[in-house]
Amino acid sequence: MNVLTIQNLSKSFGKQKIIDNLTMTVPEGSVFGLIGQNGAGKTTIMKMVLGLLQPDSGKIHVCNESVCFGQTKTNQYIGYLPDVPEFYNYMSPSQYLRLCGEVIGISKAETERRGQKLLSLVGLSGVTKQIGGFSRGMKQRLGIAQALLTQPKLLICDEPTSALDPVGRKDMLDILCKIRGTTTVLFSTHILSDVERICDHVAVLNEGKIAVCGTLAEIKALHGHDSLRLAFSTDNELQVFKEQETVKPFLWNAEETNREIIFHSRNMEKVQQSLFRVLGETDICPVKMERMEPSLERLFLEVVK
Repeated sequence: MNVLTIQNLSKSFGKQKIIDNLTMTVPEGSVFGLIGQNGAGKTTIMKMVLGLLQPDSGKIHVCNESVCFGQTKTNQYIGYLPDVPEFYNYMSPSQYLRLCGEVIGISKAETERRGQKLLSLVGLSGVTKQIGGFSRGMKQRLGIAQALLTQPKLLICDEPTSALDPVGRKDMLDILCKIRGTTTVLFSTHILSDVERICDHVAVLNEGKIAVCGTLAEIKALHGHDSLRLAFSTDNELQVFKEQETVKPFLWNAEETNREIIFHSRNMEKVQQSLFRVLGETDICPVKMERMEPSLERLFLEVVK
């Protein structure tokens, strides 16, 4: 079952088309990363899913129910963490969650039970100081607790780690990992290492369309290239190696930095056999040889360039 289905979605602002006939699905139970450059339209998609922005065309379904602009019926299934969450700064975390529970109609006893559990989950259990004194990372963690208070089927996070320091980013990703399996997570980001760390499904947004979509393993297998890194002790060794006739056909797709050269290929076994033969014939011994798996960063750069 798909928790979120988007079909032929389009949205323009003036003459600028931001989302162009976009189609994608988010499977139930997945941690789904929506990758795109700043300004690619990630937030626009999320606002349309939440019914806060009217599409020009297309359909959106959350838990098999149609999303309608200006109506909040489908939002009963959604928890939402914006990139900059806002709170009543004079409240403590517990007080704020109690207010949220009252607003959405959860009993006081149930709000207390869920609130304590969620504050423990996000590392804010027992914190009594006012939210106004929180760091950006603490506010993001409280935002996750708030978004999960209704026990949503889908948690949407808009750039949840973009403004956090390394410790804050790790904390946020750890929390998203902990809720894997209890709710479906859709989060947007341009930080590719975050996606590789916790996502099982990925979509790359480029020029208003989904350029690549699937499981992380499928995307790397179908669209990525294996790589081989060779590092030489001298510039002369590298130059002699590159001048060999057997090596030249592989250089067109290679990267060179300092005394290192990285070869990319979908048939790395063939490349390795040829290059290793050259190394034996020239009696050159690299100081480092490393076979590297397909990189999401390289795939992303290929898609958006």
